[in-house]
Amino acid sequence: MSMMRIGGLASGMDIDKIVGDLMKVERAPIDKLKQKKQLLEWQRDAYRDMNRLLDALDKQIFDGVMRQSTFLQKKVTSSNENVVTATATPSAANQTVEISNITQLATAARWTSDAIQTVGTFDPNAKLKDVTFIVGGVTPVNLTSPLNVKLAVTDPSGATKNVEISIDPNNDTLQSVISKLNQRGDLGVNAFYDNVTKKVVINKKETGAGASIQLIEGQELFQAFGFTAALNNFELTGKTDGQNAKFTINGLQTERTSNTFTINGMTYTLKNTHAGTVTITSSTNTDAIFNSIKSFVDKYNETIDEINKKLKETRYRDYQPLTDEQREKLTEKQAEKWEEKAKSGILRGDSILSNALSSMRQALYRKVDGVADGFSQLAQIGITTTPNYLEGGKLIIDEAKLRQKIEENPDAIYRLFSNNGEGNAKGIVLQLRDEIKKTIKSIEHKAGNTLKTANQYIIGKSILDIDTRISAAEDRLKRVEDRYWKQFSAMEKAVQRANSQSMYLMNAFGGGAQ
Repeated sequence: MSMMRIGGLASGMDIDKIVGDLMKVERAPIDKLKQKKQLLEWQRDAYRDMNRLLDALDKQIFDGVMRQSTFLQKKVTSSNENVVTATATPSAANQTVEISNITQLATAARWTSDAIQTVGTFDPNAKLKDVTFIVGGVTPVNLTSPLNVKLAVTDPSGATKNVEISIDPNNDTLQSVISKLNQRGDLGVNAFYDNVTKKVVINKKETGAGASIQLIEGQELFQAFGFTAALNNFELTGKTDGQNAKFTINGLQTERTSNTFTINGMTYTLKNTHAGTVTITSSTNTDAIFNSIKSFVDKYNETIDEINKKLKETRYRDYQPLTDEQREKLTEKQAEKWEEKAKSGILRGDSILSNALSSMRQALYRKVDGVADGFSQLAQIGITTTPNYLEGGKLIIDEAKLRQKIEENPDAIYRLFSNNGEGNAKGIVLQLRDEIKKTIKSIEHKAGNTLKTANQYIIGKSILDIDTRISAAEDRLKRVEDRYWKQFSAMEKAVQRANSQSMYLMNAFGGGAQ
């Protein structure tokens, strides 16, 4: 039920201001609770920022120095890339190969029709039933009945398969028939119609000698399309044979159905014929491996630098979160600067982060058992701690030494990082990831994550408790304000009555006579 509030009409007092000033005092405990809640929310968000930072480092490790393929990257060079190029699989041994006497490149078989002849102008998009084809320049042919084209397709490898394609002259056109040919993966061709020469060309996708297309059924369709000598149970006419690539590799004369082929983990691509010799060399890709390690070191340094900043950040205790009333008195810029000070040092000296830095350093600096001599510690491969203690244990790289170690034994470096062992035989980045995951779990226990409700982590429970206390205090505040207003309203009524009585007496005793 609403209450009539009389604002000083009788007494002349500014009741609104008086009650407002009284309520400021009463509201002070609530403002303190709201400030405490804000600090907890800032702390929660700061913790989660640290977890995102650690998670990014963990992902960088997983995608980089933890993978064996990172340390098996190969660099392949060719003495003449216009003739031969090559790539190497990570498992391929370092090797030098000579390719010479490339007498021919592999080509694909091709079938080319004669020019299509029709009565009147030919439209490749016209329905087949509406076109009168002239076969052999003499015989008019109309395709009206559905056709079941059957082909026996032989690949350069010698494998043969039967392919069937249904053609309906009432719906199909030359272009739709070509699309059907191209869409059949088991046929393996690229076909097209050239509107200038009026010829159909069918190219086998695979290169090499021995490919063929035998026409089992459907000679009338291919004859109409210009393959005028096409007969059932014979090779499709207009053929240009494919051929194998012929060359010599390390003194061995050989041939391949494709210009791209793989031998001993090396994939070669022949680009041109060549009478001379091309030398292909594969070696450890030192630059790529070095860059992967450097990326890890940079990310690690970036992570511990950010954590150290939070641990050492100055705490300005005189700058508490702004109340609503305080914020109204400041400009937006002033409020931003104030909050920047208020947030500063929110994680200063935090034990979870301090322990994390310590355990991460220990994981990286220890010796890994079972790894080749000279590769069992980071320092042995040229990665050490900066001598400046103010940098909090950042890593620095001796580039020359690390490159030398990579060229010497990249697999041993991989074992140092990611050896799949137990205890002291476990690789350093595997141990580092274990420590990262422990820290992330500890932070989530205290500050949660976006998937957790407030009652599932410590700070969240504290925030919920403060919300309950604020709600209770707000209810109490309303009751206090109502009491003040009742009291002042009663006073106003009393003053009004006194004024009325005084006026009555004055009038009664002639106080108002002239």
